[in-house]
Amino acid sequence: MSGRPDAAQQDAARTLEEMKRMREIEEEILARAPENDIGPSLERITAVMELAGDPQRTYPTIHLTGTNGKTSTSRMIDAILRESGLSTGRFTSPHLHDIRERITLSGKPIPREKFIAAYDEMAPLIEIVDARSLESGGRRMNFFEVLVALAYAAFADAPVDVAVVEVGLGGSWDATNVIDAQVAVVTPVDLDHTHLLGDDVVSIAEEKSGIIKADSVTVSGAQDEDVARVLIDRVEEVGGSRIVFEGNDFGVVTREVALGGQQVGLRGLAGEYADLFLPLHGAHQASNLATAVAAVEAFLGGGEQRIDAEVLAAACASMTSPGRLEVVRRSPTVLVDAAHNPHGARSLVAALDEAFTFTRLVGLVGIVADKDAVGMLEVLEPALDHVVITRSSSPRAMAPDRLGVLASEIFGESRVTVVRDLPDALEQAVTLAEAEGMGGGVIATGSVITAGEVRMLLGRTEV
Repeated sequence: MSGRPDAAQQDAARTLEEMKRMREIEEEILARAPENDIGPSLERITAVMELAGDPQRTYPTIHLTGTNGKTSTSRMIDAILRESGLSTGRFTSPHLHDIRERITLSGKPIPREKFIAAYDEMAPLIEIVDARSLESGGRRMNFFEVLVALAYAAFADAPVDVAVVEVGLGGSWDATNVIDAQVAVVTPVDLDHTHLLGDDVVSIAEEKSGIIKADSVTVSGAQDEDVARVLIDRVEEVGGSRIVFEGNDFGVVTREVALGGQQVGLRGLAGEYADLFLPLHGAHQASNLATAVAAVEAFLGGGEQRIDAEVLAAACASMTSPGRLEVVRRSPTVLVDAAHNPHGARSLVAALDEAFTFTRLVGLVGIVADKDAVGMLEVLEPALDHVVITRSSSPRAMAPDRLGVLASEIFGESRVTVVRDLPDALEQAVTLAEAEGMGGGVIATGSVITAGEVRMLLGRTEV
């Protein structure tokens, strides 16, 4: 017999080697400043892209910003484009389980070998830019900037027909904003990241409006009047562009709760679409879908060409949004939702009230320290019978004791339990949900990380 390894053994060895290399790369990237430490400037990412030959200029893009709904809307746009026969690259953040989720090729997380290839291609260029920046008194590229560079290189290498790109934070100074997108999408703008973006919606909108470029179409969700004015002013400033708004130019026409989701009728930019089954819950997801449809209409036909009805129906039926009001366990029902600000919490509460009937609902809540914890808890309070306060593994997570004090002031001490470790907290929340028999449920929320870690604890890792 030959002592040479067979194909299966070779594949296994290659996989192990790729996993090892991925761990090394992740450690190198994580050693950089975190993504919320932005040092507002496009100089570093621009320099890296120029050294690489500006790969982000080799494919058209749809660029998304907003306060909530960006990832769900990005996934919806991606699904419709793929069903239309296009190859796609999608960049979103943060990830639930695996860093490769942030960079997808035709709907799937980038394969390890392609992530490694992109890193090996870009790392020397990143080192050059780091050195130049440090020499001039600047800083190294942060975690997020590096991932943007890898995504743009990977999309060019694939190559993709179109990239769907979600900002990380804001717009003007976000590292993704070295593209001139054919379509800019602005989901509803509300207060979040106020310490970085401004403490009122106008300031936040001004920062987010920076993704709007000349000769493009801007598709906006429903906005506060002051926010809408900021966006309109930006469109007029850059020239050659137009803007359409949910409620005026497109929107949700009909919506009914259905088993496993909702039945939706939409008015698009180029016509109406009836009886679409969307396997996601909540009015906010229907609005996200309307925005996604308008964005695809704007991209494919300048807003004047309908999406094929069968194509759209098939795309909608396949849509998922992991970590967004997602059922991850039955008996009792455990849901996870990535709401991390009061605006997101309001959408969550409305969807819970509409789509679920629980005899007793227990919240499992872990919030990041720089978020509006009081605002979130106040929104959640009427919807929850009891709340279990905990923390995720994030170093930015608020200490459970501190969060527990805030929760007790809002819920009353009798409705609050503090459990430091998330696995134990999940077990406690399930026990409390079942305390009065059948029909209880648990909603785990407060941050993307909390939602992701609960998903993983319950064996859900697919995205």
